[in-house]
Parts: sequence; C-alpha cells; structure tokens
Amino acid sequence: MAALDQMDVKEGVDQETVDAVREVGGAYKYGWDTEIEMEYAPKGVNPDIVRLISEKNDEPDWMTEWRLQAFARWEQMQEPDWAMVSYPKIDFQDQYYYARPKSMIEKPKSLDEVDPKLLATYEKLGIPLKEQMILAGVESDQEVPAEGRKVAVDAVFDSVSVGTTFKEEL
Repeated sequence: MAALDQMDVKEGVDQETVDAVREVGGAYKYGWDTEIEMEYAPKGVNPDIVRLISEKNDEPDWMTEWRLQAFARWEQMQEPDWAMVSYPKIDFQDQYYYARPKSMIEKPKSLDEVDPKLLATYEKLGIPLKEQMILAGVESDQEVPAEGRKVAVDAVFDSVSVGTTFKEEL
C-alpha cells in the first residue's frame, strides 16, 4: 500500500508495531478476491451522500437524522496530530462511502438470480448452501432448524453487509 510506504515513523515507536501495521495494510496475502459488479455512490461525503446511503439501506427517518447530526459534528472536528506517526493527508472527498453488489440491489427470489461470482465466493469460504440462501436473502434464517445452527456469518463486500445469518439470535 503506497500510503504505508510514505509513512514516517516518529522516534520512540516500537519497530515491531510498525512492521505489524505495514503487514496488515499491505496487499491481500491470500491471493484471491471477488470481482463482482458493484453499485457505487459518488465519491465524497456530504449530507446528500449521507441521505443516499441511509435510503439505500432502507433506514428509518430517525436513523438518517442521527447520521446527519453525526456528520455535522464530524465536519467540525480537526484531525488529531498527537500520534507518533506522519502520513499523507487523507482526502475524504476522494473516497467511496457506499458500494453494494449490483445483484443485491433488488432482493433475489432464488439463488439463480444471485451473481454467480458471489456464490462462488461463498463456496470458496466453505459457507453451506442453506447459509448462502440466507445471505442472498432468498430464505429467512427462521426456517433453519435449531439443531442445524452452528455459525453466524456476516458477509461484507466493500464494507456493505450483504447478509447476516441468524440476525435475530445475535
């Protein structure tokens, strides 16, 4: 990651910590990712983007207002400079704050309507078919017998949760 290469570490920071941060922020070491078609909000953050994200997530009005108030507070904040590290200035208007797999825009009625690449990722991760159906929104987790419940899964693509199994129990 280019930003980590440009990072100047202030005196007094443990080298082991620096190495760990560089490793976490480096290239994905497992060698695969999922290239699926995504829907993006425009880059940048402003009240309109906050409203758009809230609308895309079907959030109630009170949640949208809460997010707008939080955004207004965030705009008034200054980035702290007390950390013992220097790094390139973050351009918050050059970031995407919302991305969702296009196949999840409208709730699919069957797995046949879900992007095959998304299903292949679930398969690669070892997620059983029943949980794949729940994550895709094709089936409710209430339909899974209690004795078959072992692991809760929250599938996240580009920071958007596309599905969570056993949400009610969690």
